[in-house]
Amino acid sequence: MAAGSFRRRIASQLSKVLDLPPENLIKSISAVPVSKKRHVADFQLSIASVIENSSSDCLAQDLHLQAQQLAERLKCDSVVSEISAGPGTVNFTINRELLAKTVLQQVWKDGSEYGVKSELFSTVPRQKAVIEFSSPNIAKKFHIGHLRSTIVGNFIANLKVALGHEVVRINYLGDWGMQFGLLGVGFQSFGSKEKLKSSPLQHLFEVYVQINKAAEDENTKKLAKDFFRKLEEHDEQTLSIWKQFRDLSIEEYIRIYKRLGVHFDEYSGESFYQEKAQEVLKMLEDKGLLQKTIKGTGVVDLSEKKDLSTVSTVMRSDGTSLYITRQVSPSLDLAAAIDRMNKHSWDTMIYVTDKSQSNHFQHLFQILKLMGYDWAERCQHVSFGLVQGMKTRRGEVIFLEDVLNEVRSRMLQNMTSTKTTKEVQDPVEAAEKVGLAALIIQDFRGLLSSDYQFSWDRALQSRGDTGVFLQYTHARLHSLEQMHGNAELTDVNVACLQEPDAISVLQHLLRYDEVLYRSSQDLQPKHIVSYLLTLSHLAAVAHKTLPVKGSAPDVAQARLCLFQAARSILASGMKLLGITPVTQM
Repeated sequence: MAAGSFRRRIASQLSKVLDLPPENLIKSISAVPVSKKRHVADFQLSIASVIENSSSDCLAQDLHLQAQQLAERLKCDSVVSEISAGPGTVNFTINRELLAKTVLQQVWKDGSEYGVKSELFSTVPRQKAVIEFSSPNIAKKFHIGHLRSTIVGNFIANLKVALGHEVVRINYLGDWGMQFGLLGVGFQSFGSKEKLKSSPLQHLFEVYVQINKAAEDENTKKLAKDFFRKLEEHDEQTLSIWKQFRDLSIEEYIRIYKRLGVHFDEYSGESFYQEKAQEVLKMLEDKGLLQKTIKGTGVVDLSEKKDLSTVSTVMRSDGTSLYITRQVSPSLDLAAAIDRMNKHSWDTMIYVTDKSQSNHFQHLFQILKLMGYDWAERCQHVSFGLVQGMKTRRGEVIFLEDVLNEVRSRMLQNMTSTKTTKEVQDPVEAAEKVGLAALIIQDFRGLLSSDYQFSWDRALQSRGDTGVFLQYTHARLHSLEQMHGNAELTDVNVACLQEPDAISVLQHLLRYDEVLYRSSQDLQPKHIVSYLLTLSHLAAVAHKTLPVKGSAPDVAQARLCLFQAARSILASGMKLLGITPVTQM
């Protein structure tokens, strides 16, 4: 890793002066973000991170003085051309030609693995992660929360795979419960086998809406209860109808997820754990954790003082496990977690859902610990905020496909109004990929836990910090390569890359491993988004000020190599976010 070799060199010199092992210093040396002021150093060491007993009330002037004293004890060499002190930092500038040569060689050599081979990850053990995300309810709306869960879960899975971890992607469907009693009765009254086959999600939703109008009718209620009872008793005919609903829905989901570039290793669901949930209730009872309320419901006491001030309800008064909604009961999730550990022996399990379910998962992990499962500490809930205002031209979003079709048609309209679109081989496919980038970047720009107001106009802008701008930059850099051919690294004269705009791009490429490391620690995509947007802006400026066409051959070749490196990192980062880079738009 380019940054790694420089960090090691700086750490080696620092270790002699500070009498500390170099490996203790590496993570304290960070690449400096590119500044509009132009001249910035390449790396900096924070004095507070290496000086013993430096507390938060340590005076800034003391830290500055210590930085100056340390800078004076360090010497420039063939790698480090300048050392200076800043406010509480020691700054290191790398020999400019060596910077260009090392960064370009490393990008060339590592390709899509640039950044992930960094020594920042050397102490991170390779793990097996189970990630549960998307998880829509069959026959109900695929609301915007499911879209967020889908793209966030996909990002986390992509990042973990890129960093060498083994990942199992699970889609845990809402495929059980009393609504299937209603749906079964509804289908017998309003269903069509042809419509079910051609458009299962749409048709089941329509049937569900229709039967819901009669849901308060006593006869309908009785029929729905009977249907669901038969389902629980595994009546062959009833089970066959339910299985058809489920299988056809999954088939359609797979087709739609493909458009999103998302896949799952396992389609699980509440139906899988109805019997295992009963076993869990028995285990809770055997361990003395299950208590009955006056109403006869089964609860687990989670209060510190064991005074039932905080309880989790796990059983209905009729003795069956609850599976109305996740928020109501963790009994199915308890069964699923235990089953997944037995099946996959995972090191970490991540649930990606909206923040309204935070309490549910807190209770789930607490109960698992009370049951004696220490691995509950390795379960994690990645929560996200709510999105307001996402509507299609036809009104409220009901199906994921509505969103995908809307973003494609809006983007296609925008593209056809520009001059270059007629050159695009498949404008519809390009519009879908660019539109998806727009959705993903708008969603990932802030903290995942934040709510935000969705805006089609803002998301689809071609300028500014948008997914459209990232795609445009990638396509532009790709066409530069098509026009001038690929630069051979062996021919590059790095002395031709000393302009401030070239140095800014190189300095930014240095930081990529740190950005990946940060995202891997907190599972927030915003660090990568911010990095890629800055890279695109820097590349756009360099594209203007450092022309390839009309330059002397060695200058053109060096610049082409710089733009290739920028495009390569841009493409890698976009793919991690779940975006397919386009080569034309």
